Amino acid sequence: MLRIEHLTKKYGAKTAVDDLSLHIQKGEIYGFIGHNGAGKTTTIKACCGIHRFDEGEIYIDGTSIRTNPLACKKKLAYIPDNPDLYEFMTGIKYLNFIADMYRVPTEARSSRIHEYAEKFELTDALGDSVSSYSHGMKQKLAVISAWIHEPQLIIMDEPFVGLDPKASHLLKEMMREHCSRGGAIFFSTHVLEVAEKLCDKIAIIKGGRLVISGTMDEVLGTDSLEDVFLELEG
Repeated sequence: MLRIEHLTKKYGAKTAVDDLSLHIQKGEIYGFIGHNGAGKTTTIKACCGIHRFDEGEIYIDGTSIRTNPLACKKKLAYIPDNPDLYEFMTGIKYLNFIADMYRVPTEARSSRIHEYAEKFELTDALGDSVSSYSHGMKQKLAVISAWIHEPQLIIMDEPFVGLDPKASHLLKEMMREHCSRGGAIFFSTHVLEVAEKLCDKIAIIKGGRLVISGTMDEVLGTDSLEDVFLELEG
C-alpha cells in the first residue's frame, strides 16, 4: 500500500532522512518510532506529498507521489502532529468542506459524520466555531475528517496527543477496523506501550537512518519495545 524506496531528504547541509526504505502492506498497522528530530515527520510529510525529497521514490498503491501526487492524495488521509484546522469554520462546515474535496456523496457523508461525531461525543459542538475547540476536540475533528472519505491509507503523526483515554481507545478500534477491511495505517508515536500493543510491524529511525524494522516478534524478541528503543538509542 505504501512503499518508501531509498528516500533521502536534505535541508541544506543537513540530511534529515537518509536512504530510508519501508514497505507497508494492506491490512497492516505500522508504527514509526524515533526521538524528536529523528526524521519521522519529514518522512511522513514526504509520503503525503507535502515535502519534496532529493532522492528515492514513494509509491501509494503503486502510484508515484512524485509524478502523480493528486492520484495518490485521493487514496490517503493525513493527520498532522498539530491539528491546524480552519478555525473560522464551524465543525460541521469543516467536515463538509473535506467531504466536498473528496466528493463524498451527501447521504454517505451525513451518515459518517453522525456516526463518528456521536462516538467522539462531538455532536453538540459541530455548530460551534473550530476556534472555540480545545486541542483534544480539534484532534477528534481531524480524526473524523480523515475517516470521512474512507481512504485506503491513513498516515498519522502522533495521533494520540491530546486525546482523552476514551477517545484514544476509540481511535485504536477504528484503526484496527480500517485495516481489517484491507486498509493500511502508518503512524508515528512516542507512546511506546500503545505501539507495542497495537502495531503489526514497527520501524525505529535514528538520525534519519533506519535502525531496525519488522514484525513485533522480530524486533522485540523477549524484550519490551521500551527496552529495545532505549538500547538502540543508547
